[in-house]
This record gives sequence, structure tokens and C-alpha cells, in this order.
Amino acid sequence: MTYIIGLPCVDIKDRACVEECPVDCIYEGNRMLYIHPEECVDCGACEPVCPVEAIYYEDDLPADQAEFYDVNAQFFDSIGSPGGAARLGVIDADHPHVEALPPQGE
Repeated sequence: MTYIIGLPCVDIKDRACVEECPVDCIYEGNRMLYIHPEECVDCGACEPVCPVEAIYYEDDLPADQAEFYDVNAQFFDSIGSPGGAARLGVIDADHPHVEALPPQGE
């Protein structure tokens, strides 16, 4: 099990969760943040600090955001498991589903 970042994060990227994560498993793409499913230790520290309530425990992901389970996991298909987001910085990419979304929060 893991935590998932959903639609409310797109184009917001508050980063409070990044600061709270003790294992540095929240990576930043161009339009949203992604939780690495293999690096997440399920501590839950990220969920309560998200000001837009974009972080869900896997079993609590709303049905209308179910695609974000795959979005978070597949984002790492090309980069693997780097072992920490801070070393990478912003990744100049997003999952194709996120890239295709209209601008959010306007």
C-alpha cells in the first residue's frame, strides 16, 4: 500500500508534503507532485499537511480519481527508483494524463 497524489495537486504543487516526508519519496514534475510507490513507507506524514487535500491513502482514493493510482506509479517507469527526490530536483516531465489536462485552479 502507498499514498497517492491526485488531481487537486495539478498546477498547485504546494510542496508542504515534500517538506514533511521523512524518506524524500515525493518527486516534482512540471505540473504536479508524485509519490514513488516503492520508496513510500506509508507513514502518512504528507496527508494532513496538504492544503488542497490532494493526498490519499491508496484505499481511500476517490473513484473519480482512480486513474491517479497508475499516474503516480507510471511516472517512475522511465526514471526507476532514484532513492530520493532532493537529488533530482524538478523532473522536466509529467505523466501523459497530467500533460493532457486543461489548466487547473484558474
